Amino acid sequence: MTELDPRDLSETEYAAVTAELETLADDQFVVAERYTDWQTRGPTLEADIAVANIAQDEYGHARLWYDLLEDLGHTEQELIWERDPASFRHATLLELGYETGGWADCVLRGYLYDVFEQLHLGALEETTYPRIADRLGKVQGEEGYHREHTESWLDRLTEDAAPGDEALVRLQAALDRLYPHALTLFEPTEHETQIVELGVRSTPLADLRGDWLAITTPFLGGLGLDVPDPELPESGVRGRDGTHTDDWERLYNEFTYTYEMLDREPRKLLVDPDEVGG
Repeated sequence: MTELDPRDLSETEYAAVTAELETLADDQFVVAERYTDWQTRGPTLEADIAVANIAQDEYGHARLWYDLLEDLGHTEQELIWERDPASFRHATLLELGYETGGWADCVLRGYLYDVFEQLHLGALEETTYPRIADRLGKVQGEEGYHREHTESWLDRLTEDAAPGDEALVRLQAALDRLYPHALTLFEPTEHETQIVELGVRSTPLADLRGDWLAITTPFLGGLGLDVPDPELPESGVRGRDGTHTDDWERLYNEFTYTYEMLDREPRKLLVDPDEVGG
């Protein structure tokens, strides 16, 4: 396929590239916001440090993708701090608040997302939008560490656990709650057909869903968990289409609060990666 030139995109190409970048950026920004909830609440100091590092990585990844949206004429204020909360395109899995004492929720949610992200990034390796390809290596390397972290903790929590043990009970409760929302990772935006046809992403989300099920189902089953049927939330809330849970409104108000208190002064999520040779 012909490479897409960011300086000369048709209306259809612009919409497809924007939709894919918003999905990438919004997912990473919102999961980073949620990870910060655990920076000083983990079960060990090691866990606190790891979660803080992962949150920082995810903010950095979000910055990489938001930066490409800025290339298309947006500002960071428009993309994050002054944006209509209904226009965010992240999956509902990433916005949900944690259950009280829910370390099992934290690592399980991270695992479900990390497997998706690995598949998603892999489907971008042959993208026709070179600016995306330029940034994949750094993101993929760090996301691999994130998945190792969550898998290690899941193994640790279930090691030698017997049916009825507290660790398995908590993990099962978290899985039952999170699983339908994890499936919203694969809900398409209205530009899904164009994204694939133009080669912005090589693989449809529906196919990535099948790959994700083939990886996560046996892994979770091997931990002694019963994987629910792959059905979307009954609420009809899908995330990618702009519908979100009540938890999203609370989270949005939290991360925009400081910006409002600073009289809406411009702020930066992180340094522009192009300014430091990223």
